[in-house]
Amino acid sequence: MVEKKRVRTHEDLEVYQRAFEAAMAIFELSKRFPLEERYSLTDQIRRCSRSVCANLAEAWRKRRYKAAFVAKLSDSEAEAAEVQVWLKFAVKCGYLELNTGRELYGTYNHILGSLVKMINQPEQWLL
Repeated sequence: MVEKKRVRTHEDLEVYQRAFEAAMAIFELSKRFPLEERYSLTDQIRRCSRSVCANLAEAWRKRRYKAAFVAKLSDSEAEAAEVQVWLKFAVKCGYLELNTGRELYGTYNHILGSLVKMINQPEQWLL
């Protein structure tokens, strides 16, 4: 029997860990984006990828209140979907290779799936 890892902080959540790793990958990849994208695509994709993690942290601290918890998870979900849009732009503009974009897009599909599951079944996470 596999023992389930106890979640003590938001950083223990698998979805948080996956989102953090993806945000760091995006940060590294976006360093190669053209300078003219610094205040648009580069800034946007970095902000929303990091915001997925930040909103998860906020949701974790609001577990006393179901509505607040779900609202922050919903914000995180929206940010993850936004990352996918920016990834498509980055690929279409030639800043990311197609396979890299697809891999990251798939990672965000998994993140979105985890967030939706938490939103649909919040009781197991509430205090």
